[in-house]
Amino acid sequence: MERENLNEELNKWRSEVEGLKDRKKNFDTISGEPIDALYTPLDTDELDYGKDLGFPGRYPYTRGVQPNMYRGRLWTMRQFSGFGDASDSNNRYRYLLGQGQTGLSVAFDMPTIMGYDSDHERSLGEVGRCGVAIDSLEDMEVLFDGIPLDRVTTSMTINGPAAVLWAMYLANAEKQGISLNNVGGTIQNDILKEYIAQKSWIFPPEPSMRLITDIFAFAADHVPKWNTISISGYHIREAGSTAVQELAFTLADGFAYVEAGIKAGLNVDRFAPRLSFFFNAHMDFFEEICKYRAARRIWARRMKEKYGAKDPRSLKLRFHTQTAGCSLTAQEPENNIVRTAMEALSAILGGTQSLHTNSMDEVMALPTEKAVKIALRTQQVIAHESGVANTIDPLAGSYFVESLTDKMEAEAEVYFERIDQLGGVLAAIDSGFFQQEIADAAYIYQKAVDSCERVVVGVNRYNCEEPMQIDLLKIDPDVEEKQVGRLKLLRERRDNQALTRSLDDLKSGAAGSDNLIPKILAAVKLYATEGEIVTALKEVFGEYKEKPLF
Repeated sequence: MERENLNEELNKWRSEVEGLKDRKKNFDTISGEPIDALYTPLDTDELDYGKDLGFPGRYPYTRGVQPNMYRGRLWTMRQFSGFGDASDSNNRYRYLLGQGQTGLSVAFDMPTIMGYDSDHERSLGEVGRCGVAIDSLEDMEVLFDGIPLDRVTTSMTINGPAAVLWAMYLANAEKQGISLNNVGGTIQNDILKEYIAQKSWIFPPEPSMRLITDIFAFAADHVPKWNTISISGYHIREAGSTAVQELAFTLADGFAYVEAGIKAGLNVDRFAPRLSFFFNAHMDFFEEICKYRAARRIWARRMKEKYGAKDPRSLKLRFHTQTAGCSLTAQEPENNIVRTAMEALSAILGGTQSLHTNSMDEVMALPTEKAVKIALRTQQVIAHESGVANTIDPLAGSYFVESLTDKMEAEAEVYFERIDQLGGVLAAIDSGFFQQEIADAAYIYQKAVDSCERVVVGVNRYNCEEPMQIDLLKIDPDVEEKQVGRLKLLRERRDNQALTRSLDDLKSGAAGSDNLIPKILAAVKLYATEGEIVTALKEVFGEYKEKPLF
């Protein structure tokens, strides 16, 4: 149908349905983007297939980064897990691998995340509670006992002390007799989103960025299969951002890391192929799919046109997805199984490379074996029973999907311009721009829930007073005492004189311009604790203090 005739017919249809009463006044996405009643070719008439979509595995990668996507290989099923001490978590990993999980994802406890040893005063009551306690190479050896690190890829969610935990992992692989050339995985290592959203930082931005670019350089030379950073929108979304804010702020962080690598003297194609991303899968099905497609297109264009990347791998935005923790409810927790399934499906239709599905009980505790098995089975049912993995990007060409993808890309570009006007990502962090934008979005969303304008089933509608009838995981209260005891024995039997020399060498390197990863590795192999290495670096780098916002 010609455009003129289509427009005429559309207006006729609108006049015919004009008197029909809608069930609510406004229809919008979970992020507040207005949604039209109907989408037609008029909404996509400026779409250029070659320029804006292309074929899977081809620039601009809107339709996926691999030519045959899931027809060739399913996404990696990587359940985020860790609790108690290293032995407890090792048992869980073996269980998950036995249930068909295809990759590991390590959750660390808060002391480890913040760079404290388990016997530090600030660790009291937190050891092994929200993840696994890792103090030294000895713990890392136990964590992966019996798990061949050349056959399983591991993702580690750690940021401020990422270089230290990564060094422990690499040293453990070498103790298993595995060449670093054959070690694959991902370290989150995304400090910018910590300043923006999650708030688990240690050092100020400048030395933190130095550690990140040191990892880029070391991995390029010695660990070529490792993803050196997982640029995370997940935590930005969990803090309350909209989908567009998650998209824009995450990619802005990614551009900042690219610029830091180039400034450090690295050729962009030397490190960019190993950059990866980590997105949230929230409840608005189509909005999430469009977010992933827009992200691939934006990244490819910017890497090619602004940063001059020549290697096609540098242009491909590869990402892991985790279903939205903030969408889970303590009320009627079984409903979370349905929420997670919908979110997982959106990530798969959006072309994710790996996926973690949250367990129904995670809003209240770390998951039980039963809950985590259901979450894993959710992925497996989608993969093998739903048929969605049989064809590539099946929603491409949808008037609604393409229109919303374009709109999200355009709105992200507006944010990039605002960030540039503020002086870049670090300046925007310092001014509180990101923090304020996220806080405002979270407030608007919560108001909508509180007023029942946005329905959350089992919470503000269809809710009933029934006692919760699911078991929760309980962390053994003796974990902390045992962990501290093992740490004390480690300090007594290692070569402390050699360790002191190693830590002094690390401090000298930090005061200079050496790549710090070999020095951290040397200290780790002498069984330095995470806290000791972090403390040595603090003496040179200092600690970050966030400016208060009012």
